[in-house]
Amino acid sequence: MGEAVPRWHTREDSGIRLDRELCWWHDDARVEHPRIIEAFNAGLVPTDDGRYQLRIGKDWCYVTVEDAAYAVTVVDVEPEGRLSLRLSDRTAEALDLKTLVLNADGILECRVKGGRAKARFSRDAQFALGSRMEEDEGGLFLCAGGERVQLQAASSKGESATFRT
Repeated sequence: MGEAVPRWHTREDSGIRLDRELCWWHDDARVEHPRIIEAFNAGLVPTDDGRYQLRIGKDWCYVTVEDAAYAVTVVDVEPEGRLSLRLSDRTAEALDLKTLVLNADGILECRVKGGRAKARFSRDAQFALGSRMEEDEGGLFLCAGGERVQLQAASSKGESATFRT
């Protein structure tokens, strides 16, 4: 048997992907080095055509994102009660409550980056919202910034459902 021939990659076909569990892979090998993972997380950028680029310095390539592109690592409460998210790419942005959904596994997800990407809440980030949740006969609600928003289940197609306030 001969040795496996190395696969050549292009910007269009980099062989890099972010799986459903937010783990990075190159071809069939999981990326495990913490600094490479951090660089990949920081360099991930949604494009206007719905794809994702990995940008490191002047170099870039397209990558496959199987589900959520970002993890919500921390939820901060602003002085006026609004919620701000810290993401796995080391950026922060306000939570758009109207994009918040509960997926089939009971994990919160929302849209980020101007609505162009999905983010999944880490266990700690989701736990931080617990004190702002209310449940009654009408369902489960999140209260923040003077708003009370009903959480909806993600649709079967993985898209955000409409919210009632």
